[in-house]
Amino acid sequence: MSKDAFLSAMGIEVYRLRSQRGESQQSDADSELKESAEQPSITFDHANAEDSQVVAATPSIPALNSLAELSLGEVANIASTCRLCTLSKERTNVVFGSGSESADLMFIGEGPGAEEDKQGLPFVGKAGQLLTSMIAALGLNRDAVYICNIVKCRPPQNRDPLPIEAKACTPYLSRQIELIQPKVIVALGRVSAQLLLDSEMPLGGLRRQTYKFKDTDIDLVVTYHPAYLLRKPTEKAKSWEDLWKVRQILQR
Repeated sequence: MSKDAFLSAMGIEVYRLRSQRGESQQSDADSELKESAEQPSITFDHANAEDSQVVAATPSIPALNSLAELSLGEVANIASTCRLCTLSKERTNVVFGSGSESADLMFIGEGPGAEEDKQGLPFVGKAGQLLTSMIAALGLNRDAVYICNIVKCRPPQNRDPLPIEAKACTPYLSRQIELIQPKVIVALGRVSAQLLLDSEMPLGGLRRQTYKFKDTDIDLVVTYHPAYLLRKPTEKAKSWEDLWKVRQILQR
């Protein structure tokens, strides 16, 4: 698939202004540098007011200590009544994940939004529609991949998940990855990428290479969150570069 065909499948009108034809590579580089400077990074050991309001709850579900013995459905059932962090107080639904349990491709975002919280499914709002188009551009159906988030409950006002909240959900996410065993994980957005890679590097730097997820043979590719692409559609062309790497890995 050519780049133009790929972008077209994502709903991007492909055209160039005359003044941009000779300057596209330079403007891409300038944009990356600007993005790296503007993107804030997570500081994992920094205590703030919000951190102090989060109570580190004692696990009330005994099965959390034996997730390694449970199926994906059983883990989802435990997560559905989870009270390990304060995000559980305001949620409508736990958003565990959806898709094929034998998927070669797994997308991981940062956390559910309002529509996801309402329906109990990941990426079902406008950002979800764009993600579906991105998956289609790879020649796949959405049902053939697996989609989830770092945290399973919606953070208030769609703020970034706090480190303590991400830590509370880590056993669920780890078991999801362990059971699905994808060939490729795609980290959607800065927060997901930094948490999965335990890095404070800006997204503009993280998306430049392919990683191995922790101590596994699973490839990990970083790209923009669909919600960010909705705000800055000019960055969709860069997401093509990231998804093209994903496509190449899947075709090995």
